[in-house]
Amino acid sequence: MTKPRVLQLLDSFNQGGSERQAVQLTRLLHKSGAYDVRVACLNGEGILRADVESLGVGEIPAFPLTSFFDSNFALQVNRFVKHLRQLEVSVVQSSDYYTNIFGMLGAALAGVPVRIAARREGAERSAFSRYIERGSYRLAQKVIANCETVREELIAEGVPEQKVVTSYNGLQLDRYVRCSETRRAELLVELGMPQAVGKQLVTIVANLRSVKDHSTFLRAAQKVRAAVPGAAFCLAGEGELLEQLHQQAAKLGLAQDVYFTGRCARVAELLAVSEIGVLSSISEGFSNAIIEYMAAELPVVVTDVGGAREAVLEAETGFVVPAGDDSLMASRIIELLSDSARAGSMGKLARRIVEDRFSDSALLNRTQLLYERLLASQSQHSLLSTGAYQKEVEGINR
Repeated sequence: MTKPRVLQLLDSFNQGGSERQAVQLTRLLHKSGAYDVRVACLNGEGILRADVESLGVGEIPAFPLTSFFDSNFALQVNRFVKHLRQLEVSVVQSSDYYTNIFGMLGAALAGVPVRIAARREGAERSAFSRYIERGSYRLAQKVIANCETVREELIAEGVPEQKVVTSYNGLQLDRYVRCSETRRAELLVELGMPQAVGKQLVTIVANLRSVKDHSTFLRAAQKVRAAVPGAAFCLAGEGELLEQLHQQAAKLGLAQDVYFTGRCARVAELLAVSEIGVLSSISEGFSNAIIEYMAAELPVVVTDVGGAREAVLEAETGFVVPAGDDSLMASRIIELLSDSARAGSMGKLARRIVEDRFSDSALLNRTQLLYERLLASQSQHSLLSTGAYQKEVEGINR
């Protein structure tokens, strides 16, 4: 029996949460052997591309966009439609705002029977942007929300409740292990932070964008360093705010104790040498960084946005603080750095929670069940007529 051909559509291969989750799902589906997995993207650049290429999923075509409202958009959609028809794709799954709009339109025009969109972020986009994205949801059979908070946002925006499915992020847990003190020192040198040997490292993994609010993290770091002189701080991520944050760290007197890794290909190893994982975002969907911290047995201090409270047990696996509150963030970090036994027990409980709820096997099981149900449903009904497809597609412009 021919395997269903599934195409995962990524925005890029950069080290963002949505991209890492899409690459992770691609790997899981491919290794399961149940599907003929293919990949396409809007931008072919990024450190994660090598991971996908190593799977042997064939050509990875790119469909670069400059706008949703120019002739290039129509050109790229037409290319994508031809690609989908040539491959006879059964399932198209998009991964974020841009791939939802491009991917669901192209998949509908190509007559792909199963179309799955996704929302992995909070609702910080403009009302017009959300209006455009809702058009893509009309073309999808299901919309995956990566936490209940995002699911509720989608329903509040008018997406039919029965169309929205919650599926939490999943991690490859065997990558996240603690290390000995000797290995910790070696890893810190390998990661470019030899001065952090012997210090307590507080880490944030997030690209350097305004929504991640690293400024609050740095203000909290200044307070922490004053109370815990042996503390050091790592910002792992890339982005347009790098120089600005370097300058802020210097003004706060933190230049010798803050490390900017830039693009980090060794996140699991970085977390293995860290004491606490922090997230300072002002908006999130369900942060992949939080469950990565927890998988690495780190207690967490994170802002109360998105699905943070769906992962973190207050005072048991970490602390949830208001966005922008650097004083409370600092207080919670100091509390954990000052009680290593408690921090260690919190980290162990965090790991158990991830094993139960956020593992890669759980993600694969949820995804396969969804695919099987939608493919079975489509096989029981004839495809929509060309006119009906056209009516659906026109809905994106309403």
